[in-house]
Amino acid sequence: MVSIPFSTPLVLALGLALHGLRKRSLSPSGAAAAFVVGYTMLSVPLRTFGVSLIVFYLAGSRATKVGKTRKKQLEEGHEEAGYRTAAQVLCNSLSAAVAALLWSALYEENSWPAGLLHILSVPKIPHGFDEWCPLTPPPSMALSRTLLFVTLGHFACCLGDTLASELGILASSPPILITTFKPVPPGTNGGLSTVGTASSLLGGLIMGGTIAVSLIVQSTACRAAWTSVLPPLLLWGTLAGGIGSLIDSLLGATLQCTRILTTTNRILTDEVPQPKTKADVKVVSGFDILTNNQVNLISSIVTAIILGPMTPWDYYGLDSQTCMSRRLCCCMNI
Repeated sequence: MVSIPFSTPLVLALGLALHGLRKRSLSPSGAAAAFVVGYTMLSVPLRTFGVSLIVFYLAGSRATKVGKTRKKQLEEGHEEAGYRTAAQVLCNSLSAAVAALLWSALYEENSWPAGLLHILSVPKIPHGFDEWCPLTPPPSMALSRTLLFVTLGHFACCLGDTLASELGILASSPPILITTFKPVPPGTNGGLSTVGTASSLLGGLIMGGTIAVSLIVQSTACRAAWTSVLPPLLLWGTLAGGIGSLIDSLLGATLQCTRILTTTNRILTDEVPQPKTKADVKVVSGFDILTNNQVNLISSIVTAIILGPMTPWDYYGLDSQTCMSRRLCCCMNI
């Protein structure tokens, strides 16, 4: 097992936060939130959670910088949109962070989440990286696989949506709205393009590969069973990237209002204040119910929930009710 000193998560989390501040991809509040989330996930003994967070952050930040000049011409307030606040950081990390804490609580007996479960009288199952692979555990420990796929669903959705938004807007042809299939201006919430769709699948593939490699590197048991680790993660990751992006697009096209400033012909981002003259603003699509952060949060949670329960069935050949019963029995020590 690869051992990482206690101070390493602290240094890495601080480095990510400072990097975001220096590159202006994070606001001060965003950097503070990134440090807390980063330290929480990097501190989990199973490094998959922390490595996935780092790859998502770096890939997403890089995509935001691509075609920056062109994006300024298409979006009003593009600079502010790339300056992520604490709310944006939390919306793009919540379900994965919860999965990481649950994994640590159940399988790392010396962690503080495990101490909380001890107070609640929930039994823990210590994990040995040479004994069983976290992705292919015995049926009684199937929750480990579920939590990893929840994490995959979350990050595949988030990175897939980020790449679709940041690269799809640069497509040479205008996107079509997912609800009407009519052409809409680039940057419209719910807009679909070939480049954007391919980018969302690529984002999921990247996260599937990241989780697979991190497991194989850290766990001897995962290396021995790599054929049961790498292919399913690549497949499910790619699918989750596409599914998550579609969910995000559906929500964006219906429950999120896209406005265009007629004087500049640019899409208004959430970060731009409402213009004083309403005559200068035209609604392209959607109702003003959800913000972009809320859409991201809901779509990532839904994708994680979809992917997590499906994967024990995929591996063990059991129906989801049987898998759930086994997990509950394990936690209740029945």
